Amino acid sequence: MNFTPKDIQQIENKGLTVEKVNAQIALFETGVPFVNLKKAANLDHGIIKKSEANKQKAIDFFETKRHSISILKFVPASGAATRMFKFLFQFLKDYDISKESINAYINRNKVSELSLFLVGIEKFPFYNDVLNKTKALVDNYDSLSENEQKLEFIKTMLDEDKLNYGFFPKGLLPFHEYKDHVSSAFEEHLFEAALYASSNNEASLHFTISEAHKNTFTEEFERIQNIVEQKTKTKFNISFSYQCQSTDTIAVTPKNEAFREDDGSLLFRPSGHGALLNNLNAQDVDLIFVKNIDNIVVFKYENDVAEYKKMLGGILLQVQEQAFAYLEQLEKNDLTENQLITIAEFLTNQMNVVISKEFEKYSKNYQIEYLREKLNRPIRVCGMVKNEGEPGGGPFWVKDESGNVSLQIIESAQIDKKNKNQKSILKNATHFNPVDLVCGIKNYKGEKFNLQNYVDHKTAFITMKTKTGKELKALELPGLWNGSMAYWNTIFVEVPLITFNPVKTVTDLLKPPHQIKE
Repeated sequence: MNFTPKDIQQIENKGLTVEKVNAQIALFETGVPFVNLKKAANLDHGIIKKSEANKQKAIDFFETKRHSISILKFVPASGAATRMFKFLFQFLKDYDISKESINAYINRNKVSELSLFLVGIEKFPFYNDVLNKTKALVDNYDSLSENEQKLEFIKTMLDEDKLNYGFFPKGLLPFHEYKDHVSSAFEEHLFEAALYASSNNEASLHFTISEAHKNTFTEEFERIQNIVEQKTKTKFNISFSYQCQSTDTIAVTPKNEAFREDDGSLLFRPSGHGALLNNLNAQDVDLIFVKNIDNIVVFKYENDVAEYKKMLGGILLQVQEQAFAYLEQLEKNDLTENQLITIAEFLTNQMNVVISKEFEKYSKNYQIEYLREKLNRPIRVCGMVKNEGEPGGGPFWVKDESGNVSLQIIESAQIDKKNKNQKSILKNATHFNPVDLVCGIKNYKGEKFNLQNYVDHKTAFITMKTKTGKELKALELPGLWNGSMAYWNTIFVEVPLITFNPVKTVTDLLKPPHQIKE
């Protein structure tokens, strides 16, 4: 595509090149291929279920190692809370109090979520703050009808010139109400990290946030730091990073031409959580726990959650220790045929690596090189939850264009649902991905892997969006735990539903893991 000098300046100002942008446009033109599912991973093949005894062994192993390694909790936290309040924004846009009651609106539009919100309104952690603010803004609040009071409450909560909750970073919204205070998801991540992501009474957490919110997050940490450190007897090291502008992708029209703003400039969009691979790649620690900002629980459930985090960490350290020992042996190049077979069996049985059928025909030197290449990769251990209808990706065995089969986390958008076989595999999946990862990003020599070398660039996403009423096509990079980790060694482990408590919509805050029963 031919770009004007002004376009080229805009591209370069974002840290991109014309070649990269043209490659993105080429992807729109060719389309992103669907993945080829071989079968869903399940407890018989691809997902481990630990017995209570083996779970405890993994936890004990983690505890023996945690104070001699560096640990980090990595929390994607850049999202605003807008989607949490989507149904309420729609209500404010559509509702006309002069024509009907709120109940009539709910029944006419079948908005059960609004009904749930209003029934449980006093149980929300922000209830008192919003109510007090509403009363301060609306002089005659107490004399208003019930419908008028509810409407004013929602307006106070969401209007830009009032509390503006919809544009808060999700991590700083009031999430949980305790006897003496209201906590944010950000605060809860600190308490939780002390239980499993700390080493020698120190815990390091890294939050990827919007640069616009840096001061707000910093102020929140300064406000709660002493309290949390005293309660947990843990010193917290908090760091932040932002999604790089150079990971933005160009938007195109439905005809694959560059989409332009009203002023003629090119439109670039953030490219999804896959853009955070840069942020993850910048970390230099032995073990990284990855967990989304909204997947958090009230204090009384935190020990249950921490137990399974330590189990996942222990599994990774156990497997990594054996992998490192084998890599040191392979480096010496002096192995017997039986030793090579033992290493191949370890890859197959412990790391889910499908070994080539031609392996035994290879020369000894090539067998050593083959095993070294398969073993010497980043490792991830991912918790998987039984599928109970929650949205999100899942664990599958996938075959690539070269016929190689591997374990992957796949989003439904990557699957050709018009293909009956692929749709059937998706439908019969037993587990889904709660984004519960532990990552080993160093090799057996203690050197950091370059995580950019393990991405499947063909697993990007193309989605349809609108801007000022015009349709456009958007490109998302391979998801952080999807195609961005396609060539990692992967282990899936079943974890219970208590470990998965995201707040996708505000009414999720009414669920038991987010409520304190006094």
